[in-house]
Amino acid sequence: MKFDTPATTNPIDQLKIIGQPVDRIDGPAKTTGTARYAYEHHDVAPNAAYGYVVGAAIAKGRIGSMDLSAAKAAPGVLGIVTAENAGKLEKGDFNTAKLLGGPDIDHYHQAIAVVVAQTFEQARAAAQLVRVNYTKSKGSFDLAAVKDEAGLAEKGYWGPATTSVGDFAGAFADAPVKLDATYTTPDESHVMMEPHATVAKWDGDHLTVWTSNQMVAWGAGDLAKTLGLPREKVRLISPYIGGGFGGKLFLRADVLLAALGSRAVGRPVKVALQRPLMINNTTHRPATIQRIRLGATSDGKLTAIAHESWSADLPGGSPEVAPSQTRLLYAGANRMTALRLAVLDLPEGNAMRAPGEAPGMMALEIAMDEMAEKLGLDPIEFRIRNDTPVAPDNPATPE
Repeated sequence: MKFDTPATTNPIDQLKIIGQPVDRIDGPAKTTGTARYAYEHHDVAPNAAYGYVVGAAIAKGRIGSMDLSAAKAAPGVLGIVTAENAGKLEKGDFNTAKLLGGPDIDHYHQAIAVVVAQTFEQARAAAQLVRVNYTKSKGSFDLAAVKDEAGLAEKGYWGPATTSVGDFAGAFADAPVKLDATYTTPDESHVMMEPHATVAKWDGDHLTVWTSNQMVAWGAGDLAKTLGLPREKVRLISPYIGGGFGGKLFLRADVLLAALGSRAVGRPVKVALQRPLMINNTTHRPATIQRIRLGATSDGKLTAIAHESWSADLPGGSPEVAPSQTRLLYAGANRMTALRLAVLDLPEGNAMRAPGEAPGMMALEIAMDEMAEKLGLDPIEFRIRNDTPVAPDNPATPE
C-alpha cells in the first residue's frame, strides 16, 4: 500500500473533534470513584434485594430434580427463581444458549437458578443449600477430536464462509517454494474489571434495568423478546461500562435473572455474575485450528495463498472468522479461504476484541515469517515484495 498522494480533509468530522484537545467529560467521575457502574444505582432502585446465581455443576445433561427447601428456609431468603417457576421464556435473537438452563443443560455453569435474599451474604449462603440431582450425558469438548466432523460454516461475521480466486490448487502444486503449516489457538475468556452486573426494577408491567452492556438496543430488544414483553415496556440503561471488549455486546444471564428475581419478590434486585460464572456463563473466543498454505516463486513473489480455519460452537452458533484478514492482505493471484464449524458443548463463542484478527493474523504472520526463512529473505522485505494496492480478493477495490 503506497501513500503517495496528500491526505484530503478529514471526511468524518472536518477535524472539529478528532485531533482536538477535547476534555474527557467522564474522566473526573471515573478517577474519583463517583461514576456509577451497573451494581451501584442505589438511589433509583432503593431497598434492592440481592440475587446470587447458581450455575450447573455438569457440562451436559439434564436436571433430574432440584431441592430448594433448605435454601428457601435460610435466613433472609425472599425467593428463588428456576426454569420451573420463571414462566415461559424465549431465546433472544443474539443468544445461542438459553440464559436460564433447565431441565436441559447446554454447558458447564449455565445458570439454573437465582436465589434472592435481603443481603448478598444471605443470598450466597442460601445458594450453597440448593441441591440438584443431574443425569449426565456424554458431551464433546475438544476441537481436535471433532475436527473431521466439521462442515463448512453457513457464513462468517462479515462475509461468506468460503472464498476462491483463481486456481489455488494448481498454483500451489506448481510453486517452487511451498509452506504448509498448521497453527492452533486455545479457548480464551473475557475477564473484564467490572463483572456482568444488573439492577432490575419493575413499575407495574414496565421493566427498567441498569446494566453493564455495550449494545443498548440489542440488549433491550432481546430482554423484551425473552420475557415476552412489548419492546416499549423495557428500558435498558448503561451509562458506564467497566470493560466490555465484545463480552458485553449481548444479553446475559445477570440481566434476565435480575429481572425475574425482581418480579418474583416485588422489589428491585441486583445481580452480579461471580467470576467463575463470568468465564463459563458468558461468551468466549473459541479455540481454532488453522491450516495455512503459501506458494511462492524463488524470488519471493506469492502465487498461492490458502487459509482454512476450524472452530466450534453450540448448535446454531457461529465460527471464529480467523481467515478474514487473509482475504485482504498480500498479493497473490490464486487464493482460497474457508471457515469450518464443529459442535462442542462449551459456553457459546462470540465476539472478543476484534473477531478473527487476533487468532487469524497471528497464524498468517507466523506463516509469512516462516516462508521468508524458507526463501532466505528478510521478513520485512518479503512483505514489501507482496504488498498490494488493491484488495486481493477483488482487484477492482482499492485497499
